[in-house]
Amino acid sequence: MPPMALPECPRILVLHGPNLNLLGAREPDIYGRATLAEIDAALAALAEAAGVAVECHQSNHEGALIDLLHGAKGRCQGVVLNPGGYTHTSVALRDAVAAIGIPVVEAHLSNTEARESFRRRSLVGAVCLGRVMGFGPRSYFLALDALIEHLGLR
Repeated sequence: MPPMALPECPRILVLHGPNLNLLGAREPDIYGRATLAEIDAALAALAEAAGVAVECHQSNHEGALIDLLHGAKGRCQGVVLNPGGYTHTSVALRDAVAAIGIPVVEAHLSNTEARESFRRRSLVGAVCLGRVMGFGPRSYFLALDALIEHLGLR
């Protein structure tokens, strides 16, 4: 008799937008010194402790982020999204979040409300479950925790 397949644990997609691959070196006074790899490793550890898997991706390309969002539908229970500069400009990314029908939490390292006026408007935020910003890497951790709680995964 073949072995029984184990149920797959719930999956959360974490998407990092443009320029976040430069974390740790890019404007550390604004974005901190933690690298993207360090943030992803901490997210994986937090998720594992909660019995959840995270899948982390970064892209500087709007279409790639949209493709990853589309691919999450039916495969992931939720998304933590830092759209980076696309937060303020991308109707297409906003529409992709709205189209996938799964909860998305927007996360930002800096407090975009306290920065330049053009950063104070999020096109994506209106179609997200919530937004977390201004706590450095902890913004991602808080967003993941809130999403896990919202989904009833613990």
